Amino acid sequence: MRALAPVVTILALLPGPGPAYAQDVAQTAADASQAAPARPQPRTGDAWIDARLLDMDDYAARHGDAFVDEIVRYHEAPRALVEGALAGGAMRPGDVYFACALAQATGRSCRTVLDARREDPAAGWDAIAAQLDVAPAVYRRIRGDITESYVRWARPLDSGASSPP
Repeated sequence: MRALAPVVTILALLPGPGPAYAQDVAQTAADASQAAPARPQPRTGDAWIDARLLDMDDYAARHGDAFVDEIVRYHEAPRALVEGALAGGAMRPGDVYFACALAQATGRSCRTVLDARREDPAAGWDAIAAQLDVAPAVYRRIRGDITESYVRWARPLDSGASSPP
């Protein structure tokens, strides 16, 4: 017991978690909740597509060139148009992908669909698709396009997400 006495004495002299510590923890939690605003949702009307578009934002942040190349090559969009839409965060990468995929699936130009989005950036893609009179069956094709893009990127589809119908 005598050997523990110096340790107990030293521990007693150390400052413990008191009111200042509790305030620091509370402030850190408050800062974290304010620092991470909720990401705007694509609102396509298809939860599976929405989740992939949000993931594309993350993918494009790390692999911007591959992301742009995918849209240019497989959705036949002009490189300057895609790069311009992404420049300076003008549009989210998932939105640019969806615009060009929607355009290709409906026989429109990517510029036409991007312009419709720019006219009302607060609208969800479901509202823009309705405005453009897009048939719901088009979404099946876009799901397939997304799946093929993920294969080319060697990016796994989230196993927890429901699979495309």
